[in-house]
Amino acid sequence: MSTPTTPTTPRRVRTRIAPSPTGFLHLGTARTALFSWAFARHFGGDFILRIEDTDVARSTQEAVDQIIAAMRWLELGYDEGPFYQMQRLDRYRVVIAGMLAAGTAYHCYCQPAELDAMREAQRARGDKPRYDGRWRPEPGKQLPAVPSGLQPVVRFRNPTDGEVTWDDLVKGPITIGNRELDDLIIARPDGTPTYNFCVVVDDWDMQISHVIRGDDHVNNTPRQINILRALGAELPLYGHVPMILGPDGDKLSKRHGAVSVMQYQEAGYLPEAMVNYLARLGWSHGDDELFARDKLVQWFDGQHLAKSPAQWDAAKLNWVNAQYIKAMQDDALAKLVTGQLQRLHGIELGDNRLPRICALFKDRCETTVALAQWAAGFYADVRPAQTELEKHVTAAVVPGVRLLAEKLAACAWDKPSIAACIKQVLAESGLKMPQLAMAVRVLLLGTSQTPSLDAVIELFLKQTVIQRLGSANL
Repeated sequence: MSTPTTPTTPRRVRTRIAPSPTGFLHLGTARTALFSWAFARHFGGDFILRIEDTDVARSTQEAVDQIIAAMRWLELGYDEGPFYQMQRLDRYRVVIAGMLAAGTAYHCYCQPAELDAMREAQRARGDKPRYDGRWRPEPGKQLPAVPSGLQPVVRFRNPTDGEVTWDDLVKGPITIGNRELDDLIIARPDGTPTYNFCVVVDDWDMQISHVIRGDDHVNNTPRQINILRALGAELPLYGHVPMILGPDGDKLSKRHGAVSVMQYQEAGYLPEAMVNYLARLGWSHGDDELFARDKLVQWFDGQHLAKSPAQWDAAKLNWVNAQYIKAMQDDALAKLVTGQLQRLHGIELGDNRLPRICALFKDRCETTVALAQWAAGFYADVRPAQTELEKHVTAAVVPGVRLLAEKLAACAWDKPSIAACIKQVLAESGLKMPQLAMAVRVLLLGTSQTPSLDAVIELFLKQTVIQRLGSANL
């Protein structure tokens, strides 16, 4: 991507993200929002949120709410908006009326069945299916009689000659001949404007300087450029980033983990980790893998955007998230884990042990959900699997476990004192540390693998440890 401002083009950088509320914010749109946000922030410009809700039948308030929530969670603050297209209908109607008066748009009375027959005949001839311009005014052309009782659509009068060329900020020069484009519908029979038209007017009115979006929009760009030119509007610069693919090379889908952004919050991912990971999907800064948000803003000048698709890698996301969890302050991490404990386990905390629990277990966890799973064992009943009990809490070990319970009952509740009790039990029982430790871990947390035994025991309430170790049976 080239530098957006030079002494000869002192245009203020203004970017936008314009999701449709026909579904929740997904990963591809979130990445586009991130790129647009970082680009605007890098150049001291503005980032705008628009809601493209003209598909009334499929748009929902629930989707709007979740889009805004996802932006808030990712901390992609917008400077203006959210703007809703359905609240701008009067503006679109004014522009369409002006285009009709100027002859850059016209009424078309073709009905769906007529259009279907037109395309079928074109396919039969081996032609590309397209609107044939039968209602397009031309000098000396006799138009069909206007049908009575029918509301027309409005079509844009696309140029028939020449080419549309733009220097795409990601892909480089792209040229599409105007003969490849038919006359686009810009307003439906009920007067509702269509997507490509609303986008153009919005970008024009909001003085958008740079449009960063997925490359599935490449085919829309020449149409939008032609409409902007017909309106005498200044063109934004366009950059089309490749799609995100699944690990199998297919389009990213739900089976790859392409759920809504907010489901990643529920699954225990940190917004800083998601931003870091999404930024590296199709963009790089040298070999840097982990970087804070301020570094992203400092580095993201639009260079080094990949021309080829990025691949979603769930394992890499988990690794990135784990690094952020390890680096997070324990008190802040505990607040997130508290929410997971309440949501997943119905646990309400009554003491201040959780930050220390997080400190002990966070190196083992990729998500706050996994960390909450560990923490739950300190606050709620644990039911070890019978296979674990049979494997580790054996007749040879049970006497040592009971002896440990007795000594801990009279022990000061700190790590050195607990460690001393464990050492005494090993000496008196003749057990090896792995034998005793695995049995105790299974009884306390349901698993034979935990951090240091004395550190784990210290974080339990004494009465809980005595009760759980006392449940060991011969």
